[in-house]
Amino acid sequence: MRSDPTIELLLTRRSVKPLMMKEPGPSESELETILRAGARVPDHGKLVPWRFIVFKGAARTKFGKLLRKRLAETEPTASDVRLTMEAGRFERAPLVVGVVSKIVESNKVPEWEQRLSVGACCQNILIAATALGYASCWLTEWCAYDPVISKELGLAINEHVAGFIYLGSPTATPDERERPELSAICLEWPSS
Repeated sequence: MRSDPTIELLLTRRSVKPLMMKEPGPSESELETILRAGARVPDHGKLVPWRFIVFKGAARTKFGKLLRKRLAETEPTASDVRLTMEAGRFERAPLVVGVVSKIVESNKVPEWEQRLSVGACCQNILIAATALGYASCWLTEWCAYDPVISKELGLAINEHVAGFIYLGSPTATPDERERPELSAICLEWPSS
Protein backbone atom coordinates (compact mmCIF):
# COMPACT_ATOMS: atom_id res chain seq x y z
CA MET A 1 0.00 0.00 0.00
CA ARG A 2 1.38 3.42 -0.91
CA SER A 3 1.91 6.07 1.74
CA ASP A 4 -0.52 8.98 1.71
CA PRO A 5 -0.16 12.08 3.93
CA THR A 6 -3.93 12.48 4.35
CA ILE A 7 -4.35 8.87 5.51
CA GLU A 8 -1.32 9.27 7.81
CA LEU A 9 -2.90 12.41 9.34
CA LEU A 10 -6.22 10.63 9.90
CA LEU A 11 -4.53 7.62 11.51
CA THR A 12 -2.33 9.68 13.84
CA ARG A 13 -4.47 12.72 14.77
CA ARG A 14 -4.79 13.16 18.53
CA SER A 15 -6.74 15.56 20.69
CA VAL A 16 -4.47 17.73 22.82
CA LYS A 17 -5.81 18.91 26.18
CA PRO A 18 -6.25 22.69 26.29
CA LEU A 19 -3.86 22.85 29.27
CA MET A 20 -1.19 21.48 26.90
CA MET A 21 -1.61 24.42 24.49
CA LYS A 22 0.24 27.72 24.18
CA GLU A 23 0.60 30.65 21.82
CA PRO A 24 0.61 31.05 18.96
CA GLY A 25 -2.82 30.05 17.80
CA PRO A 26 -3.87 30.10 14.18
CA SER A 27 -3.42 33.38 12.30
CA GLU A 28 -6.44 35.08 10.73
CA SER A 29 -5.76 33.43 7.36
CA GLU A 30 -5.16 30.03 8.98
CA LEU A 31 -8.38 30.35 10.98
CA GLU A 32 -10.24 31.18 7.78
CA THR A 33 -8.79 28.04 6.17
CA ILE A 34 -9.75 25.94 9.21
CA LEU A 35 -13.32 27.27 9.22
CA ARG A 36 -13.67 26.86 5.45
CA ALA A 37 -12.66 23.20 5.92
CA GLY A 38 -15.26 22.96 8.68
CA ALA A 39 -17.93 24.25 6.35
CA ARG A 40 -17.00 21.80 3.59
CA VAL A 41 -18.89 18.78 4.85
CA PRO A 42 -21.84 16.74 3.59
CA ASP A 43 -24.92 18.95 3.93
CA HIS A 44 -28.05 17.26 2.60
CA GLY A 45 -30.39 19.94 1.24
CA LYS A 46 -27.73 22.67 1.55
CA LEU A 47 -29.29 23.75 4.86
CA VAL A 48 -25.99 24.84 6.49
CA PRO A 49 -27.06 23.48 9.91
CA TRP A 50 -24.09 25.00 11.73
CA ARG A 51 -22.34 28.28 12.41
CA PHE A 52 -19.25 29.43 14.30
CA ILE A 53 -18.54 31.71 17.25
CA VAL A 54 -14.85 32.65 17.59
CA PHE A 55 -13.33 33.53 20.96
CA LYS A 56 -9.89 35.15 20.87
CA GLY A 57 -7.94 37.73 22.80
CA ALA A 58 -9.90 39.63 25.45
CA ALA A 59 -13.15 37.93 24.42
CA ARG A 60 -11.92 34.76 26.15
CA THR A 61 -11.51 36.67 29.42
CA LYS A 62 -14.89 38.37 29.05
CA PHE A 63 -16.59 35.03 28.42
CA GLY A 64 -14.73 33.57 31.42
CA LYS A 65 -16.23 36.24 33.69
CA LEU A 66 -19.66 35.23 32.43
CA LEU A 67 -18.91 31.55 33.11
CA ARG A 68 -17.71 32.32 36.63
CA LYS A 69 -20.82 34.38 37.38
CA ARG A 70 -23.16 31.73 36.00
CA LEU A 71 -21.46 28.90 37.88
CA ALA A 72 -21.74 30.89 41.13
CA GLU A 73 -25.49 31.22 40.44
CA THR A 74 -26.04 27.54 39.67
CA GLU A 75 -23.62 26.15 42.26
CA PRO A 76 -23.58 28.53 45.24
CA THR A 77 -21.20 26.22 47.12
CA ALA A 78 -18.60 26.17 44.31
CA SER A 79 -15.12 26.74 45.70
CA ASP A 80 -12.97 29.73 44.77
CA VAL A 81 -10.64 27.31 42.98
CA ARG A 82 -13.52 26.05 40.79
CA LEU A 83 -14.78 29.58 40.12
CA THR A 84 -11.28 30.71 39.15
CA MET A 85 -10.95 27.70 36.86
CA GLU A 86 -14.20 28.62 35.11
CA ALA A 87 -13.05 32.21 34.71
CA GLY A 88 -9.93 30.95 32.92
CA ARG A 89 -11.62 28.15 30.96
CA PHE A 90 -11.27 29.78 27.53
CA GLU A 91 -7.82 31.19 28.32
CA ARG A 92 -6.37 27.67 28.32
CA ALA A 93 -5.88 27.97 24.56
CA PRO A 94 -5.08 30.92 22.32
CA LEU A 95 -8.31 30.51 20.35
CA VAL A 96 -11.64 28.75 20.85
CA VAL A 97 -14.26 28.12 18.17
CA GLY A 98 -17.80 27.47 19.30
CA VAL A 99 -19.57 25.28 16.76
CA VAL A 100 -23.30 25.85 16.89
CA SER A 101 -25.80 23.27 15.67
CA LYS A 102 -28.56 25.14 13.85
CA ILE A 103 -31.41 22.72 13.09
CA VAL A 104 -33.54 23.79 10.14
CA GLU A 105 -37.14 22.61 9.76
CA SER A 106 -37.23 20.41 6.67
CA ASN A 107 -39.51 17.74 5.27
CA LYS A 108 -36.60 16.33 3.25
CA VAL A 109 -33.72 16.41 5.75
CA PRO A 110 -34.24 14.83 9.19
CA GLU A 111 -32.79 16.49 12.28
CA TRP A 112 -30.47 13.50 12.76
CA GLU A 113 -28.78 14.10 9.39
CA GLN A 114 -28.30 17.76 10.25
CA ARG A 115 -26.67 16.84 13.57
CA LEU A 116 -24.36 14.40 11.79
CA SER A 117 -23.34 17.24 9.46
CA VAL A 118 -22.46 19.37 12.49
CA GLY A 119 -20.32 16.54 13.88
CA ALA A 120 -18.54 16.25 10.55
CA CYS A 121 -17.99 20.00 10.64
CA CYS A 122 -16.29 19.72 14.06
CA GLN A 123 -14.13 16.84 12.87
CA ASN A 124 -13.03 18.75 9.76
CA ILE A 125 -11.98 21.67 11.97
CA LEU A 126 -9.86 19.30 14.08
CA ILE A 127 -8.27 17.73 11.01
CA ALA A 128 -7.57 21.08 9.32
CA ALA A 129 -5.98 22.49 12.49
CA THR A 130 -3.82 19.39 12.87
CA ALA A 131 -2.77 19.57 9.20
CA LEU A 132 -1.62 23.16 9.82
CA GLY A 133 0.46 22.01 12.81
CA TYR A 134 -1.84 23.15 15.62
CA ALA A 135 -3.10 21.30 18.64
CA SER A 136 -6.87 20.92 18.85
CA CYS A 137 -9.48 19.57 21.22
CA TRP A 138 -13.27 19.31 20.88
CA LEU A 139 -15.07 19.70 24.23
CA THR A 140 -18.59 20.54 25.30
CA GLU A 141 -18.49 20.93 29.09
CA TRP A 142 -21.37 22.25 31.22
CA CYS A 143 -21.46 25.66 29.57
CA ALA A 144 -22.53 24.11 26.24
CA TYR A 145 -25.81 23.03 27.85
CA ASP A 146 -26.63 25.97 30.11
CA PRO A 147 -29.67 27.99 28.93
CA VAL A 148 -28.35 31.32 30.30
CA ILE A 149 -25.00 30.84 28.56
CA SER A 150 -26.86 29.91 25.36
CA LYS A 151 -28.81 33.17 25.61
CA GLU A 152 -25.60 35.15 26.20
CA LEU A 153 -24.16 33.53 23.06
CA GLY A 154 -27.19 34.70 21.10
CA LEU A 155 -28.42 31.20 20.28
CA ALA A 156 -31.89 30.85 18.79
CA ILE A 157 -34.40 28.27 20.02
CA ASN A 158 -33.29 25.86 17.26
CA GLU A 159 -29.58 26.23 18.11
CA HIS A 160 -27.30 24.38 20.52
CA VAL A 161 -23.56 24.32 21.13
CA ALA A 162 -22.17 21.20 19.44
CA GLY A 163 -18.79 21.88 20.96
CA PHE A 164 -16.05 24.29 21.81
CA ILE A 165 -12.92 23.57 19.80
CA TYR A 166 -9.72 24.74 21.45
CA LEU A 167 -6.83 25.62 19.12
CA GLY A 168 -3.20 26.45 19.87
CA SER A 169 0.38 25.27 19.64
CA PRO A 170 1.16 22.04 21.49
CA THR A 171 3.45 22.14 24.53
CA ALA A 172 3.94 18.37 24.37
CA THR A 173 3.00 15.37 22.26
CA PRO A 174 -0.01 13.60 23.77
CA ASP A 175 0.33 9.92 24.58
CA GLU A 176 -1.31 7.54 22.16
CA ARG A 177 -4.42 5.92 23.58
CA GLU A 178 -5.75 2.45 23.00
CA ARG A 179 -8.05 2.11 19.99
CA PRO A 180 -10.63 -0.63 19.45
CA GLU A 181 -9.69 -3.62 17.33
CA LEU A 182 -11.60 -3.48 14.06
CA SER A 183 -12.69 -7.08 14.56
CA ALA A 184 -14.57 -5.95 17.69
CA ILE A 185 -16.49 -3.16 15.96
CA CYS A 186 -16.88 -4.32 12.37
CA LEU A 187 -18.79 -7.18 10.82
CA GLU A 188 -19.73 -8.16 7.31
CA TRP A 189 -23.43 -8.54 6.66
CA PRO A 190 -25.09 -10.95 6.69
CA SER A 191 -23.33 -12.42 9.66
CA SER A 192 -23.46 -16.16 10.14
